[in-house]
Parts: sequence; C-alpha cells; structure tokens
Amino acid sequence: MTRLNGSSSNNRVFLIVGTLVALLLIGVTVWAVQRNQTTATQASTKTFDLSGQPFLGKADAPVTLVAFEDFKCPNCKNFEENIFPAIQSKYIDTGKAKMYKINFPFLGDRLPTNDSVLAAQAAECAYDQTGNAGYEGMSTIMFRAQGDETQVWATKDKLEDLSGSVDGLDTAKFKTCLDSDATKARVEADKQQATNAGVNATPSVFVNGVLVTNFSADEISKAIDAASK
Repeated sequence: MTRLNGSSSNNRVFLIVGTLVALLLIGVTVWAVQRNQTTATQASTKTFDLSGQPFLGKADAPVTLVAFEDFKCPNCKNFEENIFPAIQSKYIDTGKAKMYKINFPFLGDRLPTNDSVLAAQAAECAYDQTGNAGYEGMSTIMFRAQGDETQVWATKDKLEDLSGSVDGLDTAKFKTCLDSDATKARVEADKQQATNAGVNATPSVFVNGVLVTNFSADEISKAIDAASK
C-alpha cells in the first residue's frame, strides 16, 4: 500500500509538472507567434512624407490612404474612373478617410521623352496654382486624354493644351511652370518615396501605411474598415 500510495503521489506530481511545462511551452509558442506577427506587421507598414502632397477629403479624417500613380498607366485610369468613385463616395466624402496622391512616373523611363515625368510635373503645376482642386482637375483631364503607354503622348504642348480645360487655371502661368521644369525636383522626390517603400507597380494603394495587395474597391473597403476599428 505504501508503495502504491507513493507511486500515486509521484504520478500526481509528474502530471502536475508535465501540465505546467506544457502550458509554459504553449505560452512561449503563442508569444513567439504574436511577436513574429507584430514584427511582420511593423515591417510591412510604410511611412510617407505627406507634407505638401495633394489629397482628397478632410484633413482630420482618421484613416489615411496613399495612392501611387503614373498618368500613363492604363490600370491607374481604370482605378480612377471605375474603382475609386465608390471609395470616394463611401469613405472620402463622408469624412471617414482621406487619400493622398503621390507621383510614381516610371512608364516613360525608356521612351525618347519621359512623358510620365512631364505629366506628373503638369499635375504639380496645377496644384501650385489652385491646390488640391487643381491637381485633381488636371489629373482627371490627363487620364481622360490618356494615350498608348508605349508611346510619347504627354508632351509639353499637349499638356499645356489640356490645362485649358481645368477650371481656375491661368494657362500662361501653367505654361511657364511646365516649360521651366519648376516642379521636376518635387516629382523626383515623389518617385524616390515610391522606391523607398518598395512600390513596383501602379496603382499602389496603402491604407494607414499598409499596402492593399488587390486594388479592387472591395479589398480597399475591407482595409479601410479594418483600419477604422
């Protein structure tokens, strides 16, 4: 009996110790997984210099979207004309989110004239005159007039002609700005931001610094909803 009782007590001790060790291992594993997930999330969250960048929405909106675009990009045209309007009406116009636009002109890099850069400069020239409305107005006109991405179409002459359709722009001032490349350095800084963030395609949309891997209205909406919680 003594041996049996002693054996039973030992078994209980082993069981308790084993359970504690198992719980400890589980706790360590959960902590490690959560730490890795947190580290991965922090690593994938990008920060951008948004000072002086054109945007849509209210400045104090709680969720920040950042879109990198090239005016020669057909997917950007599709995004602006067929996807973004739903996002704008649901989140931007209601004050739930704001969207910054940052130039990522790369499609013209291998063309005789880099009209991706010229188009971005044109949008910035419009911004300098009338702020967010000017940038958005010039953007809309350029996407509407978009030509073949493999051909040079956004020449200075073409862009100066298009500027005449943007409300509130002084076309003479616009021409001076574009002809003098006054905004080129700013466009190059935008492109560097894209490069630093690892952007390799347009449009690329970030919600609170996290890239949305699919630029459909549904996926962007899900990302905004998640960021709002």
